[in-house]
Amino acid sequence: MTSTPETPETPNLDGEDLKALREEIDELKAIPEEELVNPLPSAVQERTATPHPTDAIGSENWDASAADEVSDD
Repeated sequence: MTSTPETPETPNLDGEDLKALREEIDELKAIPEEELVNPLPSAVQERTATPHPTDAIGSENWDASAADEVSDD
């Protein structure tokens, strides 16, 4: 069984140690909470399609011929 000393060592929180800790805290605070709770893998994020607006339901012009229609793709 390992015993602990009566006065445990405390980290040196002066100067550089404290600055490094503050930088790490600031980096973590910059991450949105949703990303921390449910991270999205970068491979999935790269393959995700960008949504684009479409015509409203019922707004199709059924009288126009197929040659007159313009495709956005």
